[in-house]
Amino acid sequence: MSVVDDLSHRLARDLEEHPGKWASRLVFLLGPWACLWMVEILNENNIFKDLDDWQVLMNMVFYYSIFIALRLLLGRNRRAAALGTCLCFLFGLVNHYVLRFRGRILFPADITGWRTAANVAKGFDYSADSYMIQASILLVAYLALVFYCVPQRKRARICLPAALILWTVILGYGYAFFCTGMLPALDIYTQQWVTQRNGFLLNFSIALRYSSVDKPEGYSKDTVLELMEQYPGVPGDPEQRPVNIVVIMNESFGDLTVFDGLDASEDPTPFLHSMEENTIQGWMYSSVTGGGTATIEFEYLTGFTSLFQPPHTVAYQLYVEEDMPSLAALAGSQGYATTAFHPYKSSGWNRVLAYQYLDFDRQMYEEDVPDPYIIRSYISDKSDYEMICRSTQAEDTSFFFNVTMQNHSGYAQGWYNLPRTIQLPERLRSADHTAEQFLALMRESDKALEELISYYSQCEEPTLVVFFGDHQPPLTNAFYEVLYGKRLSERTTEEVMQQYAVPFFIWANYDIPEQRDVVISPNFLGVLTARTAGLPLTGYMEFLADLYDVMPAVTPVGFVTSDGQFLKKSELSQEQKDWLWQYEILNYCGMVDLFDEVRPMFCMD
Repeated sequence: MSVVDDLSHRLARDLEEHPGKWASRLVFLLGPWACLWMVEILNENNIFKDLDDWQVLMNMVFYYSIFIALRLLLGRNRRAAALGTCLCFLFGLVNHYVLRFRGRILFPADITGWRTAANVAKGFDYSADSYMIQASILLVAYLALVFYCVPQRKRARICLPAALILWTVILGYGYAFFCTGMLPALDIYTQQWVTQRNGFLLNFSIALRYSSVDKPEGYSKDTVLELMEQYPGVPGDPEQRPVNIVVIMNESFGDLTVFDGLDASEDPTPFLHSMEENTIQGWMYSSVTGGGTATIEFEYLTGFTSLFQPPHTVAYQLYVEEDMPSLAALAGSQGYATTAFHPYKSSGWNRVLAYQYLDFDRQMYEEDVPDPYIIRSYISDKSDYEMICRSTQAEDTSFFFNVTMQNHSGYAQGWYNLPRTIQLPERLRSADHTAEQFLALMRESDKALEELISYYSQCEEPTLVVFFGDHQPPLTNAFYEVLYGKRLSERTTEEVMQQYAVPFFIWANYDIPEQRDVVISPNFLGVLTARTAGLPLTGYMEFLADLYDVMPAVTPVGFVTSDGQFLKKSELSQEQKDWLWQYEILNYCGMVDLFDEVRPMFCMD
């Protein structure tokens, strides 16, 4: 008899003599699958349709790790299976409530912010819905199977060699997942827009993996304190200070005339291009293109840069913590009432928590806009700006930060309240048939902008308006290749950064020095806002102002130097790299390690 036949005979005999033991093992091994199904029901996913095979596999590794670790610790299949299933259900339920109330899944930052969540917990509806009922049925069914098929036995130890192997596999995989470059090498990152996409447990684990920013080489508190001595801050000028500071980050506002090959039937933004008096204007080189709005919000409001964050991560979801330095906090320290306004759902990008941590006094969302004028399916810039005017009128002094919604992708949504104003040549239209809708939206944005500036031109209160796009629109690669007249892979660094260029301006209804063709990136624009408004600069902002004189645009895509060169990081001079290293030191300190002695460098009292 062969070894295989002998082994098969023994297993068959053992199964016949001890059916309860094998039933116990089978039910235990089914537990992780039941948990995946149950948790993904609560995650509003269909595991048979919404997850790829690799996503199912990587989720299952974690579920089996949980069950096996509990089995090794508790020594009983029944207790391990029951406890593991209940724990997974509870986490799935918490995630379901976060998804229900905020529109995205649970992130590690939500756990550190539990006090904030508790403060508003009474205002939510916790009644059971169909997802919770389905998951509860599955939970009860599996637990019934556990208690029926898995007898309560004395503690059954797994032999030491097998236990050591299992612990080694679990801990080894955990180390590879969380502490090595395995995930970046596999191009696996958190899902940021449709956050359920990886499956709850996998996406939460990936977010946990990327939830820390690497400490810069040579970082120490002494180094930060030395920089603090060099940059004590700059006093403000109260006589220069306006009553209202209005900041508008316009969704997907891209001026495609930056490309010579646009050749549209008319200028999409004639009013924008006409602005000269009391205007500082130019190009802002964004850190993202086609999406990633919250990244630019974060860079503008804090002066920190995504260059030093793990790629494809969003600070609002992973890194923003209570009392983080921000332009809103600075304005608040000078007596401004601070408001954040986004005329869409509050669930996006963890804004409710992020805005609170960035020290905004008030937040407004789509439900706060009365009888809005809708373009396509979003609140128009016209209605958005009317809310700004009403709000600043009601406040004695106002710092108003607005993220618009009208121009959000995609551009095949229909033309409700949107005239077809601009035509493209056939070569561009055939490359992306939705591009004409985007340009029509730019035309409507430009009209709304003209009305806004006209209103504040006639307003007696000194008002400063800061306007910039967050990124260019997500049009097809084929469309951009026609604009460039070459394949995207053949572009120079300067040409690549063209796709990241968006217009910006700072305008006042009083006299300010005029500047044209200014180059900047969002991490510096907050400093320029503060200086133009006569606000004081913290020591960190003073450092940013000096860095701006060396490299006026710092992005993950490339750098623009003071002499107009567009360079990759490897092409920077040693002096420029030294400046960048100091920036990374202060960026890490302000974002991650803001210790008490250095707090005055980042925050105004």
